[in-house]
Amino acid sequence: MTSATSRTEDRKRLVRRLAGDRGFAEQYGFRVTNNPSNLFQLLCLAVLLARRGDFRRALDAAHALPDSGWDSAARLARSRHVDRVRVLREAGQRGDVAALADVLGDLARTVVDRYRGDLRRLRAHAGHDPARERELLTALPGVDDQVADLFLRETQALWREVAPVADRRALVAARRLGLGRSAVDLAELAGSGESERLAWLVGALARVDLEQRYAEISA
Repeated sequence: MTSATSRTEDRKRLVRRLAGDRGFAEQYGFRVTNNPSNLFQLLCLAVLLARRGDFRRALDAAHALPDSGWDSAARLARSRHVDRVRVLREAGQRGDVAALADVLGDLARTVVDRYRGDLRRLRAHAGHDPARERELLTALPGVDDQVADLFLRETQALWREVAPVADRRALVAARRLGLGRSAVDLAELAGSGESERLAWLVGALARVDLEQRYAEISA
C-alpha cells in the first residue's frame, strides 16, 4: 500500500470516527429536528456560543432558557427582562448580561413578529435559497455571520440546501487533523449528498477544538 493510499484510509477512518459522535448540538443535549421549538433553541445556542468566554457557560445558559419554560420563540418573547437577566446570571453568564437578555428578548419577539415563531417560515420566505436564508438570518437581532455559521452548521442536516457549512473552529480542527481547509473539503470527505454526516463531522470537529482534544483524537 502506498503512503498516499495509507493517508487516505487514515483520513476516512478519522471521518467515520468523528461523524459517529453525531455532531455538536446533540452531544450537548440539544435536539436537531425541524420543528419550531428546537430550531429556535439552536439559534439561541448559536447566539450564546458566539460570545467570548467559556463555551460551557454558553451551553449552560442555552439549557437554562428552556428549563425556565422558554422553550420557544413565543414563550421567550413573553418573558420579562429581569427574569432573563436572573436566569442568565445563574447559568454563569458574565459581562453585560442585561444587554444579552435584551438581545435574546428582541430576537424572540422578532422571530414571532416576522415568522410567527417558526424559523421554517424564514426558510420558506427565502425560497430555500441558501444566500437568502443567510441574509434573513443575519437581519435578526443578535445574529451576525458568526452566529449564522453556528446555526447553519447544525441545521444543514435538515436544510440540506445550505450545505456545506463549517464554522471557524471546525476549520481550525480540520486543518490541524489533516482533513482539509474548507467546508468543501469536508463535504467531499463526508460523501456526496450526505448533509447529515457532514453536519456531524463539522460539529465534532468544533468540539475537538473547543475541548482541545487533539491528543486524544490523534492517538
